[in-house]
Amino acid sequence: MLQPPHSSLQVAAVPAQRVPVRDRDQDAPWHTEAVCRRDEAGLFFAPSKEPTAARLSREEAAKRVCARCPVMVECREHALLQPEPYGVWGGLTAAERRVVLARRRRREMELKKAARVERIPQAG
Repeated sequence: MLQPPHSSLQVAAVPAQRVPVRDRDQDAPWHTEAVCRRDEAGLFFAPSKEPTAARLSREEAAKRVCARCPVMVECREHALLQPEPYGVWGGLTAAERRVVLARRRRREMELKKAARVERIPQAG
């Protein structure tokens, strides 16, 4: 399993550079270019018993970091596929990711249902 790019163990790593997606080294893992590698993990993960106002403020600050990240989409997809239960990943909170996942599941069910309906021979 991949370590979060914003884990405190990776903060000391070489800072990511903003590289356009088309120029990115395709052999390097996406998280090597994550902007959050330079930030404290505390910005992306809630401390225990964090007051609501503080959590909302911290999450908005984390989302601003994500907004300027060249690998935001890859990070978001990683968090959705894992699924990551905590923290801000790819500009989405854990609650927002649950909504996205629920919508994806609902859409998949609708597509499967539509495919079944199309396979049923029409009486005529």
